[in-house]
Amino acid sequence: MLQSEWSLDNALPIPQLPRPWASAVVASLALLCFGVSYDGDFVFDDSEAIINNMDLRPETSLGNLWEHDFWGTNLISNTSHKSYRPLTVLTFRLNYLVAGGLHPIGFHVVNIALHSVAGIVGRADLLCALFFLLSFISYCKAFRKYDVAAEFSLCWIFASLLLCAVAMLCKEQGITVLVRKFVAYSWKPMLYFSSYFLSLAVVVQVHCSCSLFCLFSQGVNIVFDALVVCKMDILQLGVTLLGKDKTSERNLTWIRGFFTRVLLMSLGGAVLLYCRWRIMGTGPPAFTEVDNPASFADSALVRTINYNYYYSLNAWLLVCPWWLCFDWSMGCLPLIKSFSEFRILALLALWSFLIGIIWQSLFSRSPDERRILASGITLVIIPFLPASNIFFRVGFVIAERVIYLSSTGYCILLSYAMCVLSRKGRRIKSLLSAALLGLVTLNVMQCIRRSSHWRSEEALFTSALSVCPFNAKVHYNVGKNLADRGKEESAILYYREAVRLHPTYVHAMNNLGNILKERKELHEAEKLLSSAVAIQPDFAAAWMNLGIVQNSLKKFEEAEKSYWTAIKYRKRYPDCYYNLGRLYADLHRNADALSAWQNATLLKPNHGLAWNNMIILLDNTGNLAKAEAVGKEALKLLPNDHTIMFSFANVLGKLKKYKESESLFLKALQSNPKIASYHGNLAVLYHRWGKLKLAKERYEIALRLDPASPGIVENYSLLKKKLEQLKQG
Repeated sequence: MLQSEWSLDNALPIPQLPRPWASAVVASLALLCFGVSYDGDFVFDDSEAIINNMDLRPETSLGNLWEHDFWGTNLISNTSHKSYRPLTVLTFRLNYLVAGGLHPIGFHVVNIALHSVAGIVGRADLLCALFFLLSFISYCKAFRKYDVAAEFSLCWIFASLLLCAVAMLCKEQGITVLVRKFVAYSWKPMLYFSSYFLSLAVVVQVHCSCSLFCLFSQGVNIVFDALVVCKMDILQLGVTLLGKDKTSERNLTWIRGFFTRVLLMSLGGAVLLYCRWRIMGTGPPAFTEVDNPASFADSALVRTINYNYYYSLNAWLLVCPWWLCFDWSMGCLPLIKSFSEFRILALLALWSFLIGIIWQSLFSRSPDERRILASGITLVIIPFLPASNIFFRVGFVIAERVIYLSSTGYCILLSYAMCVLSRKGRRIKSLLSAALLGLVTLNVMQCIRRSSHWRSEEALFTSALSVCPFNAKVHYNVGKNLADRGKEESAILYYREAVRLHPTYVHAMNNLGNILKERKELHEAEKLLSSAVAIQPDFAAAWMNLGIVQNSLKKFEEAEKSYWTAIKYRKRYPDCYYNLGRLYADLHRNADALSAWQNATLLKPNHGLAWNNMIILLDNTGNLAKAEAVGKEALKLLPNDHTIMFSFANVLGKLKKYKESESLFLKALQSNPKIASYHGNLAVLYHRWGKLKLAKERYEIALRLDPASPGIVENYSLLKKKLEQLKQG
C-alpha cells in the first residue's frame, strides 16, 4: 500500500550506492563538515542560552526549566522571547553535570553526534528533528497492517501526536530527514539522489524557528497521507466532487479514513498550539523595527514587495548557500521602495519558477510526476510558512536556519530533475554524476569553511563583514569581541562605525560610552549615554552607566536620578544598587550606602563587591561587631572570595581575634600571593600580636612587591624602631 512503482517511461538506471554505503557516505560527510568545530568555543547565542543561563546550574531547581524560556527568562516576563524548549535545556544541563562545568567540547561532541552545526544552540533543531522523525514514522506505521487507505491504527496516530508534542518541547519545529523516509515509501529510484542532496543542506546554519510549526508539521503528515497513502489526484478529485465524473465515485472509498485522520491531526495540532500559546503567556514576543524593518513599513505594498524579496533570497540560499551571515538586520538588506529597482527581478524569477512547478504538479500527464512535484513544493513551502511574516511578525530579516527544513523539498525537486535529465542518454548520466560529485565537494568544502567560522566569535563576526558591510550589528559584534579581548582602540572604531551606520543604535552607544568611561573620556561618554536614554527611555543599563559617568564628573544629584531611573525600569538590578551605594558612600551618606548594598546582596547573594564594601564601610565607621556579622554571612555564600577574606581579616585583627585573622590572611594569600597590601596588613596583624619577626618578614615581602607604598614603608619604619628599642633595652 505504501510503495508505488517508478513509472516514468524509458527511465535509465540511476547511479546509486548500496543502501548501507549510501548511509555511511552521508554520515561521513556530516562528520567531515562539522568535526572541525568539536573544540570550538561558545559563540554568539551560546552566551545567553548556555553561559549566562542559570537553569543549567545544578543549584537551580529543575522546575525552573518548565517556567522559563530557552534563555532562562521567566515566560511571563515582558523581556522573554517565548521560546519554550525545556527538554533541550535539560540536555544542556546534563552536559554541564557530566563535564563538571561549562566546557564547550562536551557540548560540541553531542551536537556532532546528532549531526549538527557548530552553534550549540542548534541542538534544539536536532532534537526536534529526531522526535518529529519518530512522529512521522509512527504515522506511517498506522497503515502497515491495512490494505486500504480507509483503515488505520488509532494507536499509532496518537503515538505520532505524542512524539510531535515531545519534539515541540525541544523546539517548535522538526522535519530535517523526513524527505528520506518520504521518498523511501514512494519513489525508490530517487532515494540515493535525495540522500546526496541532503548532505548539501547541512551548510545551512540551524538555530531557531517559531511556534506554529507544530501545527504545520501535522500538515506534512496530511500531505504524505493524501499523496502517498491515498494516492490522491487533486484535479480528478475536484472533478469527482463537483459531480462531473460519476464513474470515479466508487474509487473514493479512502475519503472517510482520510478525513478522519485529518480531523485527528488538526485537533491534535490545535491542542498543542493552544498549550504552547498558554505557556507563552498568551502573547507573542515583541520585536523592534531593526529586527524586521519591512514589517514596520506603513505601506502594505512595500511590506509585500520586501517580504517576497526575502523569499527570493531564501530560495537563492537553498540553491547557492555561499553567501552566509550570522545576522541580516540593520541595513544589510535595504527596503525596496520602488518598482524601478533591479531587485524586483528576483521576485519575478522566484514566482515564475514557483508558478511553473505548481502548474506542472497540477497538469502533468504522469500521476507520479504530479505527486513528486506536489510533495516537493509542499515540503519547500510548509516548513517556511512560520518565517514568512504572513501569520505574525518574526524577529529577523533572513535567518538561514529557517530554510534547513525546506531543503527537504528542495532535495526532492532537484533529485527529480536529475532523474528526468538522466533519461536523455548515458552521456548525460555520466555528466550528471560528475556534476553531482563536484557540487557535493564544493558544498562540503564550504560547510567545513563555515564550521571553522563558528569555532570562535572573532572568526564568525569578522566573516560577516564581507557579506553585510552595511550591517550595524555586524560592526557592533566585532567591536564587542575586540573589547572583550582588551583591544579597546580597535573596538572603538567598530562601535563608532555601528553608530554611524545606525544613528539610533543604543546598544552600540552604551558599549562605546562604557569604553570611553574607562578611558576617562567622560564628557563624550556622557553625551553618548544621554543620547541612548533619550532614544530608548527604558534602557536601564544605559541609565546606570550614565549615572556612573555623572558620579565621576561630580554631578551627584544627576547621578542619583539616573540610578533610580535605571531601577525604575529594571526592578531587580543588583549592579545598579551597588553603584548607587558607591555614590552614597562618596557623599558620606553611610546608612543609605549600606541599604543600597544590602539590596544588591538580596537580589544577587553572590555579589562579592557589595559584601566587601559593606564590611569596609562598617570597619571604617567603627561598627566592628556588625562588620564581623556581615563578614561571616558573606563567607558562607562566597567562601573563596579573597577580597572578602582580606577585609574580614582586618576586622578580626582590630577585634584582637588574631588567630582567625591570620588564617583568613593566609587563605587570601594562597589565591593572590603577589598582592603587596595582603602581606602588609598581615605584617600589621603580627605587629599588633607581638610576633615581630614574622611581621618583619611580611613587611619585607610587601616592600619587594611594592617598594613605593607609603603605608607599608611607614609601618615598617615603626617596626624597625621598635626592634632597635628592644635591642637597646
